Order: sequence, then C-alpha cells, then structure tokens
Amino acid sequence: MDTRMRRWRILALMHPDLVPPESLTGYDPTEINTWKTEYDVVSTLREMGHTVQPLGVQDDLMPIRSAVQSLKPHVVFNLLEEFHGEAAFDQHVVSYLELLRVPYTGCNPRGLVLARDKALTKKILTYHRVRVPRFATFRTGRKIHRPAGLSFPLIVKSLVEHASLGIAQASVVDSDAKLEDRVAFIHETIGTDAIAEEYIPGRELYVGVLGNQRLTVLPAMELLFENLPPNVPTIATARVKHDLEYQARWGIFQRPPEDLSEALEEHLRRTCKRIYRALELDGYARLDFRLRADGTLYFLEANPNPEIARSEEFASAADYAGISYPTLLRKIVAIGIRRGVRG
Repeated sequence: MDTRMRRWRILALMHPDLVPPESLTGYDPTEINTWKTEYDVVSTLREMGHTVQPLGVQDDLMPIRSAVQSLKPHVVFNLLEEFHGEAAFDQHVVSYLELLRVPYTGCNPRGLVLARDKALTKKILTYHRVRVPRFATFRTGRKIHRPAGLSFPLIVKSLVEHASLGIAQASVVDSDAKLEDRVAFIHETIGTDAIAEEYIPGRELYVGVLGNQRLTVLPAMELLFENLPPNVPTIATARVKHDLEYQARWGIFQRPPEDLSEALEEHLRRTCKRIYRALELDGYARLDFRLRADGTLYFLEANPNPEIARSEEFASAADYAGISYPTLLRKIVAIGIRRGVRG
C-alpha cells in the first residue's frame, strides 16, 4: 500500500483529561505541557490534511468499538498510557484493537508486557548478552532484604511504572535503612512492587527506534544538567522530566552527545536493534542507557510508545536526523497501517 500521499481517517485514543483544545490561545505553558503530545499529534495530522477524531478513553472499551464502526479509520493513533487508572492495562486496549482487526500505531501487546516489567526486561537482555545493572526486586508485603552482592549506591524505582513516576533524588540510596524506606515508599505511595538496581554514575543517553522489521535508529540524545549542585546524582527524576520551572532553574536540556566515538555510536546502534528485537518491540520506542566514564554502556529500560511531542527527545532526535515532525508522524502512521496490511 502506498501511504505517501494518502489522506487518512485517524482515530486518536487518549486519556479524557488530555483531549486537547482546538487552539493554544488562552492557555499558559504549564497547562499546555500537560497535553502537549496530544495537541501536537492531532493538530499536525490535521494540518497535513488527515481527518482526526480524538477519543477520550478511561474505563470502557465500547466507545472505541463505536468510533471504529462509525469513522472506519484507516488507523488508530494510540496515545493511551493507562486504562482504568492502571498503567499496566494499556496492553489490553491494544489487544482489543487487534481483536477489532484495526491497524494501530505504536507497540504490540507482547512488547508492552515485556517492556513494562523492568526486572523481566533485564533478565531477557542478560540472556542476550546486553549489559544491565545488577538488581533485585522487592514484592509488596514481603520482607525487604538486600541480596549479597548487590552493593550501594542503588537506585529504587517502581517495577512497572514509567515516566519517572516515584523517582526523586531520594531514590538513590547508600544504606540498608534508606533502601528499606524508599522501597516502602514505592509500595505505599506508588502502589507497585519495587526494583533496586545498581546506580551507574555517568551520562544518561536516550535512543529512539522506529519500525517493525526494518528499523531506523535515531541519533542518541543526552540529558544534561548545567546548574545542578556538585555531588547530586544526575538522574531523570519526575521533576526533571515534567516540571518546566525546575528544568529552567537547573539548566536541564537534551542534545546529541558531542564526543562519542564512531565505534561507540555504531555499538549503540547495533545494541538498540538487538534490544528492540529481543523485547519484541515494534512501532516506535525509546531505549534508555547509562554511559560510564570508561565507555562502558549499560541498558536501563525500554519505553514503548514514548512521548512524541515536538519538544521531547524522540521528535528532537528525528529532527537532528533530518526527519521533520510531520514526516515523523507520517512514518509512525504508515508503520501502523503496514502492520494491518501484513496481518
């Protein structure tokens, strides 16, 4: 199917609170930041001449079925990150789209499941000889005990939540007492199991990958901190990711790393393709790494269906690769449509 010049009917799924307005007029930057991805996707696709119907989805699948029957979309643009208030339920919506036999953008259900569990991801990739930090999981309701061989400092995260939910400077711990406190915080406040992994000092790199069988690896982006006080861990906390004022205060921004050797860049590209295929990802995803000062690369986690607002790292990396934002969205949609043709 030639998808280059088509005008598509697109059903865009998103949380009801994130259905964007028709215009940015009257909204301040903080408000816009909340639904910037949804606005950028919907408005850009419409500017490209496509018919786009946003649909807020929260705890009922029937509106999806009704919209598919009435609109008869060429593709569903999936911007959902949760269902029924549970982030782990996003794969069920994608499974429902497959049952409806409608093409969709982003990752398949199996890839979402494998990438969701940070421990499972690391086990799979260890088998495939990809270097990951040592780690341990702490299940809710069980005694918190650090295994022998897991040394401090550690960083404590939710086992299954993404978008840096629950991550703060206090997440980096250097004693068993602090480990116990932070694991309890994840259990009680975030409501999930916890993972504690070896904290890797070094540079934080994000790499976007686009495609199903044929993969495009975008240029790496580095998370940089211009004004962070010394001896403070350079980690992507929730405030680093989402708080505009905090980002401005500490000079937090992203750009392609300036001094990676050609050999390291090639190693990074090849590693990303191995990870993407080992985790059965498709559509598009962002892979997160730590690079130590000695050049050792550690994989941290995979983020299928990452944020694709114009200002976020995925679209910025595409722009550095010469892929404009409208072209990026066209590629994402075309990949989803081709999945349907192939099926």
